[in-house]
Amino acid sequence: MSDSTARTKPEPDRPNPGSKPPRGDAGGRGRTTIADGVVEKIAGLAARDVVGVHALGTGFARTFGAVRDRVPGSAKSVTRGVKAEVGETQTALDLDLVVDYGVSIVDVANAVRENVIAAVERMTGLEVVEVNIAIGDVKLPDEEDDDEDEREQRVQ
Repeated sequence: MSDSTARTKPEPDRPNPGSKPPRGDAGGRGRTTIADGVVEKIAGLAARDVVGVHALGTGFARTFGAVRDRVPGSAKSVTRGVKAEVGETQTALDLDLVVDYGVSIVDVANAVRENVIAAVERMTGLEVVEVNIAIGDVKLPDEEDDDEDEREQRVQ
């Protein structure tokens, strides 16, 4: 079974001399690394966008963060309650949430998971392999907030 017709390899597309390489063709020309903190910020902001999420972080972290936020010049931490492990192509996330009273915790957790996965994968190109969510508290309507922004100041 021999084939009598001559076969030739197709010529690869070659760019014109002096032209830029096609977009997306630079994968072999360097390495991009994404820090854990970058992924944590993206995930924290995406989680806070979900209706029913009151805050992120455990009780201790929120209390410590509220004290730290009062220091002049300090910025509010968007990574509080978020822990990321970033590899070369994948990431895994752990989130600690406080939800508003009356919402479905299962629905909020699923919405947070979907929103975080979409945001992290879209912005970083990393595959999110898991998003673990721990509900640490429920914000009751008559409870004071830990955040200074939403609380009246006692001293003027």
